[in-house]
Amino acid sequence: MTARTAPRHPTLSDQINQVLRRVPTWPVYLIAALPPVWLLYSGLTGGLGADPIKALEREMGELGLKLLIASLLVTPLRRFAGINLLRFRRALGLIAFFYIALHLLVWLVLDVQIPSQIIVDIIKRPYVTVGMAGFVLLVPLALTSNNWSIRKLGRRWQNLHKLVYPAILLGAVHFVMLVKGWQVEPLVYLGLCILLVGLRYLPRRRAG
Repeated sequence: MTARTAPRHPTLSDQINQVLRRVPTWPVYLIAALPPVWLLYSGLTGGLGADPIKALEREMGELGLKLLIASLLVTPLRRFAGINLLRFRRALGLIAFFYIALHLLVWLVLDVQIPSQIIVDIIKRPYVTVGMAGFVLLVPLALTSNNWSIRKLGRRWQNLHKLVYPAILLGAVHFVMLVKGWQVEPLVYLGLCILLVGLRYLPRRRAG
């Protein structure tokens, strides 16, 4: 007779995953609409300080960078902690792109406004050049973040979406270059981005 194996007790990660499986993804998109509305209201009512346009521009960009970092955290959390957030990764990436596009729109329409000056800034200001390069890399990722593109592109879809790595690094460098002096917060974001990108290239431990 073979000995019966004792039933495996669910771990903390199992319990978290069980709860996450019951959470739909659509509320994430609804919640994402709240920060821009609140920031716009704050800007109109004087809640963003003496320069509300610059504050709105920075807040939108920083929110986008935070969500890109959150989207890159999905794989390490699954790999090292057993927490599965894969079903939320697309939403995180699309919402991040939405915030970064708003960041760019505020800069274009409310801040600079003059088309010729926009072109000059992109060419001659390194922090603008770096930020715009990061945004351009994100555009094809946003356009192909759907099931139809996954089916059509096959394995090429995964290779294309590796562009998120240089894009997020460029975004973090843009933030570091944007602020005056060597401030801690942008450097922390840059360090996190470098760490998360580096983790993707760690060799997987073979079982057995």
